[in-house]
Amino acid sequence: MYDEDDLSLLDAEVELESPLDRIEPLTAESEVAKPDPELMLALLTNPQSQQRMLAARAFCDIEYEQAIPHLISLLTDNCPLVRVSAAYALGRNPSQDAVEPLITQLNRDWNGYVRKGIVWALGNCRDRRSLAPLADALRTDISAVRLWAASALAQMAGVGYEVIVGAIPPLIEALVQDPIAAVRSNCAWTIGQLCKELPSNVVYATAIDALIQAFAEDQDLGVREDAKAALLGVGDPRGLQLIETLEQEGWF
Repeated sequence: MYDEDDLSLLDAEVELESPLDRIEPLTAESEVAKPDPELMLALLTNPQSQQRMLAARAFCDIEYEQAIPHLISLLTDNCPLVRVSAAYALGRNPSQDAVEPLITQLNRDWNGYVRKGIVWALGNCRDRRSLAPLADALRTDISAVRLWAASALAQMAGVGYEVIVGAIPPLIEALVQDPIAAVRSNCAWTIGQLCKELPSNVVYATAIDALIQAFAEDQDLGVREDAKAALLGVGDPRGLQLIETLEQEGWF
């Protein structure tokens, strides 16, 4: 269990953010000229931590396979700014070779920003080995990391049925119990994404029940709206009927 003060931030409104949170999705094309990857590759081994950090951050915008081994090495850099930049860069350059080093660093890194970047990268790797550490982070880490772990688990939709089934229980647990509304909202969204890949079976029904419960009972309006959106996105007849009934009866 990590301390909520792990991010060393005082402003609650920015508690869930980090300096690299606003990087674009993997598929986005930037209109800004990107750095020379060969030049940035050389800087990854520069003796100055500032240069290593800047080079690693460059690979948050560049997909360049040759950089992956160096970025993996930087996960254990002495400088936390280098480590967090390397984690985000590996999220932009996902690799099966990076999964185990990312998991190892997630389990031992004291810095919350680094762990946030790692869970994002683990999600983007879309590997079944990511399931257990992401589920553990969702259960035990600080709120900012739990938030991203909930979202990262949505990437398990493309990994396989057994992995999806394994992701549902920790997401339901967090949807019901997590004290942070934003984490519960992300769990609702992710459950909705995973349900789209499930057949109509007991796991699916249990996940839908959890979304219905969140929609009907959660104290936070945002969580209720996200649970409703997830139910609408899945298109489950039972969920749709309940939404219509509750709204007709003026519950919301």
